[in-house]
Amino acid sequence: MLLWLIQELREYFTPLRVFRYVSFRIIAAMLTAMAISFVLHPWFIRRLQSRQIGQVVRKDGPESHFSKAGTPTMGGSLVLFALVIPTILWADLSNLYVWAALTITVGYGIIGFIDDFKKLKQRNSKGLAGRYKLLFQFALAGIVLTALFRDDAGFDRTLYVPFVKADWLSFELPFFAFIIFAMFVVAGTSNAVNLTDGLDGLAIGPVMVAAATFLILAYGAGTVLQLPTSGGGYFQFNIADYLRIPHVKGVNELAVFAAAIIGAGVGFLWFNTFPAQVFMGDVGSLSLGGALGMLAVMTKTELLSVIICGLFVVEALSVIAQTTSFKLTGKRVFRMAPIHHHFEKLGWQEPKIVVRFWIISIMLALVALASIKVR
Repeated sequence: MLLWLIQELREYFTPLRVFRYVSFRIIAAMLTAMAISFVLHPWFIRRLQSRQIGQVVRKDGPESHFSKAGTPTMGGSLVLFALVIPTILWADLSNLYVWAALTITVGYGIIGFIDDFKKLKQRNSKGLAGRYKLLFQFALAGIVLTALFRDDAGFDRTLYVPFVKADWLSFELPFFAFIIFAMFVVAGTSNAVNLTDGLDGLAIGPVMVAAATFLILAYGAGTVLQLPTSGGGYFQFNIADYLRIPHVKGVNELAVFAAAIIGAGVGFLWFNTFPAQVFMGDVGSLSLGGALGMLAVMTKTELLSVIICGLFVVEALSVIAQTTSFKLTGKRVFRMAPIHHHFEKLGWQEPKIVVRFWIISIMLALVALASIKVR
């Protein structure tokens, strides 16, 4: 929105030309998201308290969580607002990737809102039935991805293997096979983040780390720089070609979207850090997870996202392993799943678990970025 307005005015005021650079708008989006979060969160928390919108705690959960009952929840609503508004203000709204990411993020946020609302209304932690939640998630992802990757759109449906040059090993999938695979990436990441959101600050930290990683990848995959030559002319420097990663025209605008996620996350973490003044709720975790899943698909890093979002993957696998083992053998693999609760049962203090999980997510992000250099 602002980009369009500035483009109309920059002929009259040349310093406005700086706004056409994605790198500048990345910073602007991040700062805008932070400002919205820091300014609105105190008011928002008071509104949640006045309406008695408080967390419903699992009866079979760790005893240390019982004291958290009644803490304001659905704070993800403001996180969603704080990332959508800066994206609309600073991103190029003619870019289809931006609209696809926003559609999934807002749509999954609505699904999460319904889930949270049912939990509050029924005063239990079950909420929306899992089968309906998955149905809505897959349906929305299918619609958006089908529209984005249809045959006449010309978007890339190739899977690229991490640590290997893009032109050495890749797999181009048929249309429907790719759509189904991408649906699992988006919905799977969304639910993995949702499962991770169980301790104060646990989910939002790795979300920001993953968003920062995708920011770098999106900028590199879509940016072509105009560099001066000694003869006074210019030549085009394709960052993706240099790094041997897939070049996706226009995907660098998603760096603005990723920056907004980071900014909104920083503002939320200020109030969500231990002991939390507000919880994210499914409205936040499902939407942020869906956003990360879309970033993975549109930057052509679907397979690499297993490393980038590795912490979320481990959390999800711990639940799958626990459920499968109990159904087949009647025995549990962990004292409690997801795995962060297992460490709570072992006696680890909540802040220690959170910080150590953050460290793991940072290490995984560095491994993912290192894979580019290995190529």
